[in-house]
Amino acid sequence: MSYELILWISFNLFILLMLALDLGVFQRKKHIISVKEALIWSLVWIILALLFNLFIFFDMGKEKAVEFFTGYLLERSLSIDNIFVFVLLFSYFKVPQEYQHKVLFWGVLGALILRALLIFLGVILIAKFAWIIYIFGAFLVFTGFKMALQNDEHIDPEKNLVIRLYRKFFPVSTEYDKGNFFTIKNGQKLATPLFVVLIATEFTDLVFAFDSIPAIFAVTNDPFIIYTSNIFAILGLRAMYFALAGVIDKFHYLKIGLSMILIFIGFKMLIIDLYKIPIGYSLGTIALILAASVILSILKPKKDLQ
Repeated sequence: MSYELILWISFNLFILLMLALDLGVFQRKKHIISVKEALIWSLVWIILALLFNLFIFFDMGKEKAVEFFTGYLLERSLSIDNIFVFVLLFSYFKVPQEYQHKVLFWGVLGALILRALLIFLGVILIAKFAWIIYIFGAFLVFTGFKMALQNDEHIDPEKNLVIRLYRKFFPVSTEYDKGNFFTIKNGQKLATPLFVVLIATEFTDLVFAFDSIPAIFAVTNDPFIIYTSNIFAILGLRAMYFALAGVIDKFHYLKIGLSMILIFIGFKMLIIDLYKIPIGYSLGTIALILAASVILSILKPKKDLQ
């Protein structure tokens, strides 16, 4: 067994162990996750990511460590956009707070599988068709401008194609049943609204993955670095949601910041044959844009702009 294969197996076993601990031990009882608990879990995942980054530094060298950290920061930043949509979905479907963790847990588990498939597909495409990097770049620039102009407040979950198709072909209950995804009524098996929300979150992550996966190829082409940085960013998403859900709307400049990051990454891809922007500059740019978005949101609250 090669050392590289051992790394892949060990990393995935570690992730499965952490997920088992989360669901089977720490979240065994359904409860409303407090901001304090969410912040602690957010810190745990950040520390684990940094420790893994330290391992990469000693095992693979400085360049790979910087690539991992840049990829992690990029994916972590872009995953914030998911939170805006999660808030809208949970609010629209009136999902009880004690059931939200279950939706996000299974949503994240599905996201890990989907993103792994997309990452390996991207690696194969770039290896066989090097010119596709320009397609990715142009797509990111377009998405960045589109994100800056769109308004999430007008998103209507009922217009979601996946939700409409599911409701058309499968019966759905109008009531929640103790956090279950399915229930039995009059001898008929029905999906609860919780399962519809799960489908919506999975579809949402798939849509966002088409933005974030191409973006990280501007940082590195190493499948292990791409995969691990993505996984750590996604695993911290649940805790980040519960920590930020109540205040995310106050950071109104984050959408602009995220769009600027996508445009920057796309531009970096488009000029890669003319000039390769150093990874350190990319890391600094992403961090600066993200910090500026947060600080500007605090200094100029939304109410001051109305």
